[in-house]
Amino acid sequence: MTGQTPITRSELLDRAAAYAETVDIDVETAAIEWDISERAKRRAGCCRYDRQNERVTIVLTWAAYREMGWERFTRTIRHELVHAWEFTHFGESGHGSRFREKAAEIDAPRHCEPFTEGRLRLVCTNDACEWAPDRHRASKPVKYPDEGYRCGECGSEYVVEHRDSGLTWRTNREYQRARERLGDEW
Repeated sequence: MTGQTPITRSELLDRAAAYAETVDIDVETAAIEWDISERAKRRAGCCRYDRQNERVTIVLTWAAYREMGWERFTRTIRHELVHAWEFTHFGESGHGSRFREKAAEIDAPRHCEPFTEGRLRLVCTNDACEWAPDRHRASKPVKYPDEGYRCGECGSEYVVEHRDSGLTWRTNREYQRARERLGDEW
């Protein structure tokens, strides 16, 4: 490792495990398994829990680390450690009040920051609302925005935007047309 900055995937896993030992949280960090994701497009990390074996695995996204750098990426590690703490103490984990309180104790974000911009975006139609979450895949709210889905902040309708082309749609029929029009550019 050059200085303390990991430059290989293996170094990142070793440094993350060593860093986890310095975080003041009641988790047996030596028992955590660490892995790398090459496929994740939007999440910087995740924590998996095998209930049968009571085994915790923290998966770190290589592309996120490369985009953020070590200092910013430590926030992701602390966030995943809060999930590990919840899993080992309660058998489940989410982002609710218990998570929020523990995250605040160790200066971890409630949600990991995104490291890429989605190719799609849901945009609230209420001009007073700034809700506009990114999407990387054509999920149901992207394909069927007219089937009861609403803005996550104010409850208004929203429009789906394909970032690269600027095409937008509000119905499944319009979504189908956009897909046909974009073809390989989707």
